Amino acid sequence: MAKAKTYYYCRECGYQSASWLGRCPECGKFGTFDEEVVKVESGKQKMASGKIQSTAKRLQEVTYSQTPRLSTHCSEFDRVLGGGIVPGSLLLLGGEPGIGKSTLLLQTALAMSSVSGSFRLLYVSGEESEEQIKMRADRLLGESEKVKGENADLYVVSETVTQRIFEHIEAVQPELLIVDSIQTITTDDLDSPAGSVSQIRQCTTELQHYAKTTGVPVLLIGHITKDGTLAGPKVMEHIVDAVLQFEGDRNYGYRILRSLKNRFGSTAEIGIFEMFAGGLREVQNPSEFLLGQRDETLSGAAVSAVLEGARPLFVEVQSLVSSAVYGTPQRNAGGFDLRRMNMLLAVLEKRCGFKLGAKDVFLNLAGGLRVNDPALDLAVACAILSSNVDIAISPRDCFAAELGLNGEVRPVSRVEQRIAEADRLGFERIFVSKYSIREIGSRSHHIQIVPVGVIEEAFRALFA
Repeated sequence: MAKAKTYYYCRECGYQSASWLGRCPECGKFGTFDEEVVKVESGKQKMASGKIQSTAKRLQEVTYSQTPRLSTHCSEFDRVLGGGIVPGSLLLLGGEPGIGKSTLLLQTALAMSSVSGSFRLLYVSGEESEEQIKMRADRLLGESEKVKGENADLYVVSETVTQRIFEHIEAVQPELLIVDSIQTITTDDLDSPAGSVSQIRQCTTELQHYAKTTGVPVLLIGHITKDGTLAGPKVMEHIVDAVLQFEGDRNYGYRILRSLKNRFGSTAEIGIFEMFAGGLREVQNPSEFLLGQRDETLSGAAVSAVLEGARPLFVEVQSLVSSAVYGTPQRNAGGFDLRRMNMLLAVLEKRCGFKLGAKDVFLNLAGGLRVNDPALDLAVACAILSSNVDIAISPRDCFAAELGLNGEVRPVSRVEQRIAEADRLGFERIFVSKYSIREIGSRSHHIQIVPVGVIEEAFRALFA
């Protein structure tokens, strides 16, 4: 019989201790230790499970086959993954409740099972019954697909214990496994409740072993905490091969899929979807919704050419500057780093002479996108000044440059690609750093390129 023993785990980092501690020695957090009962194997069981079943090989002796990636038949999803799902990989998808994680993976499973022919998938749900999954699948497919009777190789099961899940896997022999969600799955080897640190770590390890030994990719759905991080120990993020974040406002129609970790691709790519009654729709041209629809030209708006991975996006920066009603001026930024906005305000006041210390400044990026590209600096500064002097910037102008602390306009990377995309979208002028001119090359553009060296030159060209 396996003996039961009590351990204490840190819910933040998964550190294990034989006694309760007020402060975790690993991550330094206070009051994060939870008591859990763990079954300990006997000596004979340890000896039986400790037999060596593999041998070390020289690196030259290791062989592998070039297995193609599995396409999700969704270009946005494939872009974030780096070209598709790698066989034998373990992927973790996180996001806020109700953001569309289950909808995205179920829609992907329906597409792969219907397009790929005889491709078996197993969808394991610990939160919904088979009837609820069927109702959601019918809503995603629509009446036309339900009549066709496709998706014959998509199997669903409602189960929460890993031992019984592996029994279903043995019976179905899937080529792709989806688990929704990892916080609801438990193993009989532990007596702790579902969602605890030890259960999440053990279940993730068992699914990782299954994926690596069989070559079947596994997609996990994970919950997030109140501060926006993935629930469970950090060691879970180290176990998986890729961590994907599905974000967006539930009251807003657009969703953004980004990669926080990817062993098989870039972490700079994003995928953009639109949520509607029939599921998620890919947004092939993100600039359509990132640029606000304006029937008339208003002050305080500027368009910037930013890069997310290899994709150029055009984001509308909206600013509102007004006299401070209360004693302390308010500073608020949505989608932009507030500390960087304060730095730009200091540059405008110190180097350019604009008195903004007694003004309320509000900044927002249209579309709910969060951007960290420094090429947004010039557009932010111009939008703030436009609202301050109440003079509108032409909607046919865009910006792509970084600002230094001395007020100089600094170059940004891949400016040629930003200019080409601005030309394609019909902009008439783009403001760039004069130090980027040598990188543009001899290619002719229909758009007018305005090189500026300091911030005052951009202001004179806009508000002359």
